[in-house]
Amino acid sequence: MDKVTSEAKSKQAEDENFFLECEKHMSFWLLIFVGGFYGAYTYSVRGGVFCNAQTANVVLLSMAIGNRDISRALYLLIPISSYFLGAMLSEILAKDVKKYKLFRWDTVLVGIEMLVVIVLGALPKSAPDQICQVALNFICSMQFNTFRQNEGIPMATTFVTNHIRQVGSNLVKAIRDDDEKAKKRSKGHFIMIIMFLLGGILSTVLCYYFDVRAIWGAFFILAILFVRLIVADTTYEKELLKKVPRGH
Repeated sequence: MDKVTSEAKSKQAEDENFFLECEKHMSFWLLIFVGGFYGAYTYSVRGGVFCNAQTANVVLLSMAIGNRDISRALYLLIPISSYFLGAMLSEILAKDVKKYKLFRWDTVLVGIEMLVVIVLGALPKSAPDQICQVALNFICSMQFNTFRQNEGIPMATTFVTNHIRQVGSNLVKAIRDDDEKAKKRSKGHFIMIIMFLLGGILSTVLCYYFDVRAIWGAFFILAILFVRLIVADTTYEKELLKKVPRGH
């Protein structure tokens, strides 16, 4: 009985320490880099709104309503509504993709992002900014709803508010209690902040030189992740396509 119990616990420990490719550090680092890239891009050259999160846009909406600027308020409802619908769509598509047992929804989503980035970069400067805003809000919402845990730790890939809070909170625990787990969490969230920052910096620089074409820079980052996910789905994780990522 003790041997069976020991083996069961050992197997459980292995399961707890196993992470799918879509849950690994590198996947989340690349995704949040792109999240920062998108945010700087839309704010710099596509309408002065944020696509990767909606807190700022809701604040701007409240200000527009307070100033009785109806046209501005209606304008801001576009990215907010797109984000809302993106979350709904990702839940629907995730179930449908799983039925085919070819690739994970996570992999398909990154592929869709790459296609969207190509199309948006090809749009002329004169194209309505709302086209880009709606598309990226959909994408960011689906990304946020799909990639939820970084090796067992809940993390967002499109904004950093919670990462900043987590760094501060876990840093205190690490110093005060000499908590190794808190040290690890603080470091993990700090890296996510840095990657988001670097994505925004690169996007801003590329926007200066290439204007609306700058978004193509995100394609190459997404391509790295896409290849990693495709390889995982077709080789060492092929038998695990039904395994649900943590947080879902």
